[in-house]
Amino acid sequence: MKSLYQFIVKPFNNRYNNIKKLDDKYLIVNTSIEKHLFVSKKAVVVSTPAAFKTKIKTGDIAYVHHNIFRRYYDIKGVEKNSSTYFKDNMYFCNADQIYMYNDKCHLNYCFVKPIINKNELDVNIEQPNVGIIKYTNSSLEALKIKPGTLVTFTPNSEFEFIINDERLYCMKSNDIALIHEHEGNEKEYNPSWAQSS
Repeated sequence: MKSLYQFIVKPFNNRYNNIKKLDDKYLIVNTSIEKHLFVSKKAVVVSTPAAFKTKIKTGDIAYVHHNIFRRYYDIKGVEKNSSTYFKDNMYFCNADQIYMYNDKCHLNYCFVKPIINKNELDVNIEQPNVGIIKYTNSSLEALKIKPGTLVTFTPNSEFEFIINDERLYCMKSNDIALIHEHEGNEKEYNPSWAQSS
């Protein structure tokens, strides 16, 4: 079973990542199926496109766009699958909707770890638009931007992901605006709720 131009994926566990364990109890953290923050972005590749070759293989773990597994209510209030739904908990996924597979960035995407804000007068816990490269890609590596590089990224370019119990921001290579000399005293920011999935 292969699609001509699209990958076929299924959720790694569930379509939604909206249950957190606190001690011996479980807490449902969302009130709407339409809220994109709680849609699972972790997928398993079921098949690859027939029309072109790719480094992504069947069985690979991938991080995908949140709309792949998302459900919504139509105009009559009836709950529906997204337009990517295929059958039997499988979904179509375009190549540019895969951001990472097997801890390797796909296409021109990268992942940045936010850092703690050093400005004590600022109410933001994390420093806005600044972070440390966690996962890079070949175009950034060609510019000597590798994991551990301190960067500034453009406003509103980041999408939140939880990968290996870390909150990371996904963005495109051209959203990296500046690289900084790493002072070595920047502290990565990872909220406790990211580790309780």
